[in-house]
This record gives sequence, C-alpha cells and structure tokens, in this order.
Amino acid sequence: MPIATVNPANGETLKTFDELDAGQIEQRLAAAHAAFRAYRTTGFAERARLLDRAAELLDQERDDIARTMTIEMGKPLAAARAEAAKCAKAMRWYARNAEELLADEHPAQAEVADSGASRARVHYRPLGVVLAVMPWNFPLWQVVRFAAPALMAGNAGLLKHASNVPQTALYLGDLFRRAGFPDAVFQTLLVSSRAVEGILRDPRVAAATLTGSEPAGRAVAAVAGDEVKKTVLELGGSDPFVVMPSADVARAAEVAVTARVQNNGQSCIAAKRFLVHADVHEEFTRAFTARMAALTVGDPLSESTDVGPLATEQGRADVEALVEDAVGRGATALCGGRRPQDLARGWFYEPTVLTGITPEMRIHREEAFGPVATVYRVRDLDHAVELANDTPFGLSSNVWTRDEAEQERFVRDIEAGGVFFNGMTASHPALPFGGVKRSGYGRELSGHGIREFCNVTTVWYAAGPGSGS
Repeated sequence: MPIATVNPANGETLKTFDELDAGQIEQRLAAAHAAFRAYRTTGFAERARLLDRAAELLDQERDDIARTMTIEMGKPLAAARAEAAKCAKAMRWYARNAEELLADEHPAQAEVADSGASRARVHYRPLGVVLAVMPWNFPLWQVVRFAAPALMAGNAGLLKHASNVPQTALYLGDLFRRAGFPDAVFQTLLVSSRAVEGILRDPRVAAATLTGSEPAGRAVAAVAGDEVKKTVLELGGSDPFVVMPSADVARAAEVAVTARVQNNGQSCIAAKRFLVHADVHEEFTRAFTARMAALTVGDPLSESTDVGPLATEQGRADVEALVEDAVGRGATALCGGRRPQDLARGWFYEPTVLTGITPEMRIHREEAFGPVATVYRVRDLDHAVELANDTPFGLSSNVWTRDEAEQERFVRDIEAGGVFFNGMTASHPALPFGGVKRSGYGRELSGHGIREFCNVTTVWYAAGPGSGS
C-alpha cells in the first residue's frame, strides 16, 4: 500500500509521501538510541511537564487534527473531535499518576530476611526504544495510549503508523517535538510494513507494541520472539453483547447501536455478536433493527452523519464478502446488506443486521470490521456463555443483566479481557485494556500498561558489616 492520504468518502488521493530509505532509517534509529540514553535520566516532574504541554497543544488544535483524521480514514467529525479530547485526557492522567504507578516497592524486611538481605526493593526502569506499529482506525488514540505511558516511564518511541494515515502520523511526531520533548525521543517513521522486521531486529530497539490484525501480530511476534524482545499485542475482536431477561431491553437496544457502529463499525472492541435471550429476543431485535436502519450514512465531515465510509476499499470488500457468504448460506438481512446507491463514489456500506447465523458461515468465526451486526437467539445463560466463547477472539464483552448471580457467572466464565455490565465496552486510562486468545496479550493503560515496557529491577542489599544497610 502506498503511503498516501486517500479520502474514503470519494476515493480521491489527496497527498502522497515518500518512504524513508535505509540511510534515513539508520539515522532515525541512531538518534532514538542516543535520545533515550539522555532522556531516561530525566525526572517524573520534567516528563509530566512536557506531556501536559502536549495535551494543551492537542486541545488547542483539536478541530484541525479531527478534520485530518476524518479526511484520512472517514470517521465522523464529531467522533474525531472526541478522540482528540480523549487523548489529551490520557496524557494528563499519566502525567499526574506515572510517578506513583512506578514508585519503588519495598517488601517487608521479615519477608526478605532469609535471603540474606538487610533490605530490598523493586525498582522500575525504562526498557529503551520501543517500536509502535499502529492501525488507522483510531489514528490518534491507539498511538497516545502507548506513547503517554511509555514516555512517562522514560522510554523513547518510534511510530510506524498505518500507510493511509500519514498526516496524522506526522502530526503526532511534531506534537511531541513542539511540546518540548528532546529531539528524537518520539519519531514518526514513514515506512511500509516491509521495513518493520529490520527495524525490530536492530539491537537499538528494545521492544515493540502492535495494534492491528492477527496476521500482523503474528509477524511481529515471530520476529520479536526470534530476537527475544518484549511485545504487547492488541489484535482483533468479535465481542459478544449479551441481553438477558432482567435487562432494560429498550436501553440495551439503544446502546447496542452505538456499540456496533462506533467508528463506522471499525473498532476491535465494538460489539459484533448480539446474543439475546429467547424471552426478549423479539423485543430487542425489533428495536435494534429499527435504530440501525434509521442511521444517517453520508459525508463524515457533516455534523448530521452517523456512519461514514469504511476506511479502505478493500475493507468494504471484506465486509461485503462476509455478508454475501452469510446470506448465501441462509442468513436473513433485516436491514442493510449493500452499498448505498446514492454514495457510489466512496467506500460506504449500509448498517446491517443479520439473523439466522449458523456455524458454517464465515461471519460466525471471523471479525466483521464494518457496520454489520449478527443477532442470535439464546436459550439460557449456559447457551449465552457457550456462544460468547465460541470465537477465536477474546478482547472484551458486554452483558446486560441486573441479576447479580448472573453477573458473577459471566465474570467467571466469559473468555475475554473485560466484562462490561449494562453498558458498552470503552477504554479508559485508569483501566487495563487488552485481550486473551487471538486478541493478543499484554495490557495497555492503567498501571499495568505503563509497567509493560519497564525493566522490573530487584535491588538487594546484603545484611551485616559493610553492607551499606
């Protein structure tokens, strides 16, 4: 894929960019390594000052960067502004909390005395230069939720962003520079995916984080494993949205629409499979379908648009293929299921609700990365759990029930990195985020996220004369 801004609302190529050559990549790697060696000695107060300044600039420039994101990948303008605001919030959260999250831990003397220590502590040190391979769907947020904790921990960052959001990628590198971070502490690399292996194998790169597809995650993890380097992976998701009889069904149907079509349906943590108890199946499905059919599909720069285009032409083709396979095998499209005829120039797809899904259909197992929902009828709680887990993914889950015993059963048995009750999955800087199974490993955000790229160092002091105790 060329490195270019292509407006998905009309297919127009607006700007192209040259890829860095081998010599330029070498210069960036050398600069990042040198910058890390100096930056790692800065204190938390200085790092926080710089990150707060970056948040301030982002707030000031919110409208401009939101428009850039919308033009590059098609998210509705209001959603783009909200994403920028969320990034500034996360920056401030880590600026405020990083020092406490990485404070030395002091085991009780009684616990370590038999090791021969007069005292001991656990100290967190930065790992080094971290390569971030990031996707286009949340082009600011995916980067900031890595960058804010990594920079506050004292690491340096190299960003290899998706090739269809180059202007957003360059903005991020420039943002941290203008905020006052030392040169080369955070750099954007305009390179193709072919360059990732060589960069990751370079000894000056200590670790990598990737958000993206399962194949991309496998490729990065294989190289990192061969080099014995730490990775964090956040991959796909096919999150269940379970509705039980005790739920507020009308409210569940309303939230379900947002949970499915947020970011034009292109979100790993979007609810995709709606598992509805037989007692409320008809009520929920009727309300959900009506709301999905009523959404406004159109120009993402318009404030009245609910659903914009898919980010790439191939992405729309992938969604179409899943729907066509399901319908061809007996599924029913209650609404949508095709391209809007009045929006032929862009990569639009109608919000779609499918029922009658069976295991042989591809969409039963594969992630639908677009505004397509599958609705299942479940017999009871056991059936709901069984279907919720009948997926290779395990990112998050949404469960609507007011029964506390049911809630505890879902917490115990759903195979996912999160369980959200009576609401929709969302990421927040204070809460860990990540998945299990083929949704990846490791955690972002919260204290768990900032410690992922730290050297957890045991510091031990001998007991007795001359120990320094």
